Amino acid sequence: MTLTYTPVSEIPKIVQGLRSAFNAGVTRSLDYRKQQLRAMYNMISENDAAIREAVFQDLHKPPAELMIGESGMVKQECIDAIKNLDKWAANRSVKTGIVNKFDNVHIRKDPLGMVLIIGAWNYPLNLLLAPAVGAIAAGNTVLLKPSEVAPHTAALLTKLLPAYLDQRAYRIVNGAAAETTLLLEHKFDHIFYTGSGQVGRIIMGAAAKQLTPVTLELGGKSPAFISRDVDIAITARRLAFGKFFNCGQTCIAPDYLIVERGIEDKLIEAFKASILEFYGTSVQSSNSYGRIVNKSHFQRLKGLLDETKGKIVAGGEMDEDNLFISPTLVLGVDKEDKLMEGEIFGPILPLMVVDRLVEGVKYVNQGDQPLALYVFSKNKKAIDYILDHTRSGGVVVNDALVHFIVSNLPFGGTGPSGIGNYHGKRSFDVFSHERSALIKSMGMEKLNDLRYPPYSEKKTRWLDWFLFDKASFGGKAAIDAPPSTNSSNSSTVNGASTISSSLNGRASSAALPENQHRKTAAKSENGNISHTSETPTTTATAAI
Repeated sequence: MTLTYTPVSEIPKIVQGLRSAFNAGVTRSLDYRKQQLRAMYNMISENDAAIREAVFQDLHKPPAELMIGESGMVKQECIDAIKNLDKWAANRSVKTGIVNKFDNVHIRKDPLGMVLIIGAWNYPLNLLLAPAVGAIAAGNTVLLKPSEVAPHTAALLTKLLPAYLDQRAYRIVNGAAAETTLLLEHKFDHIFYTGSGQVGRIIMGAAAKQLTPVTLELGGKSPAFISRDVDIAITARRLAFGKFFNCGQTCIAPDYLIVERGIEDKLIEAFKASILEFYGTSVQSSNSYGRIVNKSHFQRLKGLLDETKGKIVAGGEMDEDNLFISPTLVLGVDKEDKLMEGEIFGPILPLMVVDRLVEGVKYVNQGDQPLALYVFSKNKKAIDYILDHTRSGGVVVNDALVHFIVSNLPFGGTGPSGIGNYHGKRSFDVFSHERSALIKSMGMEKLNDLRYPPYSEKKTRWLDWFLFDKASFGGKAAIDAPPSTNSSNSSTVNGASTISSSLNGRASSAALPENQHRKTAAKSENGNISHTSETPTTTATAAI
């Protein structure tokens, strides 16, 4: 199937059509949104064979990996959204003070408007359609831009989408840099991009000109810490799965290992055993192993292996015509090695050996925050130290990759590895605006007299008492009582004293004896409130 780029002359018309559909309220109804989500589910379910073939042609992706990492996840997102949409979209009441006690104060979940989703080639189905589920559920019109680097999948989706989803509200634009650049010249209400940090900066720069908010799902060098106390065989199997899934072309794949000295040789042998178990004696002949997406990426990865100063201790076989690179381990890399310069995004796994894992913590913190971080250890103090002293988008202990498929865990990066997160309800939230709403009663106007000029000290004191809580801590701990309510002052506040006495007893609770307030404050200051003491750094680092 050939991918045809969208004529640039058509792009403004498509954008305007989606804007008009949103303004007309086409996507507002919850029933409509559910109908479109069911159609999305059916599109994937009813075209499983065609999707398998398209993704296989792009990435040689095994059916099991397609189901685990792509089609199954998108269908689950559809199911979750349909099941929970009424609850997600419902108004949420909030607590209020006395002044608004009898008013309707809540948060609405409104759609943002017209949104742009730009997918990535390594998971060409999931990374385009999973965020689209959230955008549809939230009531937006959506413009989808598949990756042209996975042309067979993009062409198939371009054919299928009009047959299942409402073309007034959901459209696809295909193309490369020129088409994407033109898209970014238009005003969207949100842009969701998955891909490289380099392109992410371009997306964010273009969005800034329109003051358009963005979600950026990027990547980075995700480390895996391996302590000497682990079960080496299990560790190797789980890491081999996480690293070589999709031929290493996963944004959260373990990018390099930080291995505690003394176990590296056993770990390498366990990796070799795992590779043999997974793919047999000929990895290239295995129907469970993918391929590099194209020759450009193949040459990039080959260049990394050609320039590394480390020693290839497993794998290293290549076949450019078949876009095949075998699962490869490289031992003895240092901080300056070519393999440590940027995200590898392929089936090459460097091993950095350290005397203590704390050295690895320092190294990780010298670079950008990774999208994922993995720790393999039985030592809880060591695990806690690493998690407390590093930053990453997500973290998994004693496994790799698997957090991505937990739909209730927000997925996203931090710093250079991304902005924002999604999956499950978070996908709905990303494409929704929390709109504050206060529907005021026309009654109780006497109380409102307090806020109207002319102002007085008495009015100001009453307003302060009605509007804001009073602290029960600090040097001046007493909660201020309301102003005096003797008869000579009651007329000044226009009935406020009468109101205060009837609102859930606030006047009586606020007017506690002064010594009672002092006792309350003293209790807080004398250590009766428990605090968790931190373990000194020297003690914690001794464990790793």
